[in-house]
Amino acid sequence: MSRPDSPQGPDHGRIVGPSKPQSTASTGYPRVNSGLPDSVSIIEVSPRDGLQNESTTLALKEKIRLVEALSEAGLKHIETGSFVNPQRVPPMADSDQLFSAISRAPGVTYSALVPNQRGLARAVAVGASGVAVFAAASGAVA
Repeated sequence: MSRPDSPQGPDHGRIVGPSKPQSTASTGYPRVNSGLPDSVSIIEVSPRDGLQNESTTLALKEKIRLVEALSEAGLKHIETGSFVNPQRVPPMADSDQLFSAISRAPGVTYSALVPNQRGLARAVAVGASGVAVFAAASGAVA
């Protein structure tokens, strides 16, 4: 016979939660671990991160279809493009046009990745509803 605290004991292989449910999700099921958040935010980055890494550049009309399909699927935050140097990242060269051409669904954030003030100005000019800023650090002192 195994002890209750041994790996072969009665709790092995299952999650044990509080004896009384702390709260319930919209499904009515009790939460197992009250330390978890009640919700999560999903930021869809395929129109930016996914497409900038492809060997061929997707046509603007296909990018528009992708972004609009993602919002129709119910996603609430879509990183739509990036305002980087188009010579360094050619697949993002038409981000200005993309932001201007998409049909925007109510309640959806259409954000952009920006590396600097010039990129931020471009994002603001086309109505990006959010920005993600990236930066690099080095050991060099200026």
